[in-house]
Order: sequence, then C-alpha cells, then structure tokens
Amino acid sequence: MTMPNTAYIAIKYHPDNANRPLIEALSRALARNGVESVCIARDVERWGAIHLPPDALMRASFAALDACDLVVVELTEKGVGIGIEAGYAWARGIPILTLAQRGADVSTTLQGISREVVWYNEMAALDEVLARVLSP
Repeated sequence: MTMPNTAYIAIKYHPDNANRPLIEALSRALARNGVESVCIARDVERWGAIHLPPDALMRASFAALDACDLVVVELTEKGVGIGIEAGYAWARGIPILTLAQRGADVSTTLQGISREVVWYNEMAALDEVLARVLSP
C-alpha cells in the first residue's frame, strides 16, 4: 500500500463518545506512522459540542472523505454510517483499510472492497499493525 498522507477514520460513533479512547488510540497510531487523520466526531462535531442535522453531517463526511487518500474502517462495532462511508470511498477510488478486533464480524462485502483486512487483539497493537500495513 502506498504511504498515505491523510486517512479518514470510519468508525461507529456514540452520542456519549463511549469509544473515544479507541478513536484517539487509532489517531495516535496513524500519526506515529506519519499519517494525519480526519475523524468527524472529533474534528467536525467536536466530541458532541456541535450537533449537525443528518444532511449536513453527510455533506461534511463526504467532503472529508474526498480530501483523504485512505479510509481506515475500524469495524469492531458495526454501524450503518460506516457502510455508507466505505461505499462512497470505494466508488471514489479511495483505498480502504479495514481494522477489527479479533472476533468482530466483518462482512464479505466490506472485505471485497478493502485493500486489506487486518485483525488485532488490543488497542495497544494498533501502532505495530499500522506500521506493518503502511510500510512501503
């Protein structure tokens, strides 16, 4: 995989930011591997401080996707929005890297559009996993 500059993080969002530690760990792991990240919950909605109507949220998501050269799908937990983002990225020719904790259910359709599907055991392994996958 060519080393990307900016990755869009597609992940299930929670109104209470329950998976904020995972989003932050993934963002740090990308940064340590030389990749900037864009995350709608963090960068646009500011962890719940801003609430966009659904149409504005999707416009912001698509604009962010268009500005990235990789989509990192974290699919430990499924979400409809993740499928929309992955489908949009695939249709636009943006490479998709899917990450999931072992035991998660990754659909065959997502596997089919992903450049690679990588399984990991714990958040602490994200640095190593990304270093291996993103190295030229």
